[in-house]
Amino acid sequence: MREQFSEAWTKMIEKLNSWFDALVLNLPNILIAIIVFILSIIISRAISKGVTKLLERTKLQESMKTLLSKIVSMVIVILGLFLVLGILNLSKALNTVLAGAGVVGLAVGLALQGALANTYSGIVLSYVKHIKFGDWIESNGFEGEVIDLDLRSVTLKQPDNNLVYLPNKLVVENPIKNYSSTSQSRVILECGVGYSSDLEFVRDLVKKTILEKYESIENKDDIIFLYSEFGDSSINFETRFWIESTSALEVAKAKTDAMIAIKAAFDKNDINIPFPIRTLDFPKSVTVSTETTESRKD
Repeated sequence: MREQFSEAWTKMIEKLNSWFDALVLNLPNILIAIIVFILSIIISRAISKGVTKLLERTKLQESMKTLLSKIVSMVIVILGLFLVLGILNLSKALNTVLAGAGVVGLAVGLALQGALANTYSGIVLSYVKHIKFGDWIESNGFEGEVIDLDLRSVTLKQPDNNLVYLPNKLVVENPIKNYSSTSQSRVILECGVGYSSDLEFVRDLVKKTILEKYESIENKDDIIFLYSEFGDSSINFETRFWIESTSALEVAKAKTDAMIAIKAAFDKNDINIPFPIRTLDFPKSVTVSTETTESRKD
């Protein structure tokens, strides 16, 4: 038993001596590897700051600028790590790491398929010039101001001050209506007047009312007035005009103000806005009795 213990002890000492010799022999390489790794970290931070400053001159979203600077930093650190492994003669370990990274990357990609799709879509949206912070957009049945755009979702602030988070994938795959793409927005107002109304007078009155209400409209020709149909109880018309705003909320307010002004003008000029009614037309051969039940009993 003592001989076995002594032999094992001797082998352990020899192994430790061989490790120490290898450590002493590779000490210059280890020092160089540490210096290279530290330099790679320092260089990655410096280049990341430089990339961030360069991206400040572009129109990319803030999330995209941060992502690009981090990617550049990570690439430099990974290159430094590969250099360290090469200096330490750990090429076999490097091959093992690369092979394992491929398998792990495949598994992670399958598990995070939805998240990766949103990330890719977020990168795409960061390059799209038609969407930026402060724009008023409509997408996937939701409408609001774009207040944030990250690698997961687009954040909209609705008129009622609620926030809606739309996954980037849905925004990329579905139509987007951007109300802020132009400097003006069109207001469309529909209404109807009675069949006894003077149609030319109604048209001129509506145009005059809108022209007096909005200073941005220079003349009546900028206001479009069209009669659309003979309705069941009214002659319906549609009027269109532009306002100096790109917000859907401002369009709704302008439409409300126009409705109030037109209703007041109609009331002042005895123009009726009829509601649906039904008229019964009896043939002349039919006699309608107006007697009440009590008069019949008498």
